[in-house]
Amino acid sequence: MRSVPTSQAEGAKARLEAYALLAGLLRNPPTSTVLESLQVSGEGAEASRRSTDLQAAWNALSEAAATADVDAVDSEFNRLFIGLGRGELLPYGSYYLSGFLMDKPLADLRTELARLGIQRADGVSEPEDHAAALCETMVLLVDPQHGIPLPGQKEFFGTYVGAWMPRFFEDLQGAKNADFYVSVGRLGEAFMEFERVWLSLPE
Repeated sequence: MRSVPTSQAEGAKARLEAYALLAGLLRNPPTSTVLESLQVSGEGAEASRRSTDLQAAWNALSEAAATADVDAVDSEFNRLFIGLGRGELLPYGSYYLSGFLMDKPLADLRTELARLGIQRADGVSEPEDHAAALCETMVLLVDPQHGIPLPGQKEFFGTYVGAWMPRFFEDLQGAKNADFYVSVGRLGEAFMEFERVWLSLPE
């Protein structure tokens, strides 16, 4: 996703790519292969100077990946999200929406996921309102072949993603332990705004 899409087909592809990337980066620290895949050429850097906030955020992430040390990013991820007992940030919808973990917003989300026929994958210990899990859910909903219509995507996004995740990505950018993940937060914040606008456009 290096430019703003102009059609529904381009939009679906770009949104899938963004959600999948954010899910991966919020689920686990990136491997060296992931960091390498994020790097862009000098032409991309030049283009970003004339681009939207979203394009600039993609480029900033790519530049951060080009200089990142995989072991340092691994340690950063653990300080941010795991820590000794808990990390610096709590990437859960229930916490942001109600101030408590495992609260009513999570129960509501589980009811909605059951209605949509989406189940938590085997071996996943994090609750369904984890930021990575919600990005993974959006990948399923956005999929052109197996997802749901745009009105349903808009409702799910507004209730379970857009209602809190922009604030989480802002917090990530300001976290004291964030270095590489500042660029992840910037991309996440810009993409949340892009998604809000995209889902508000007439079909």
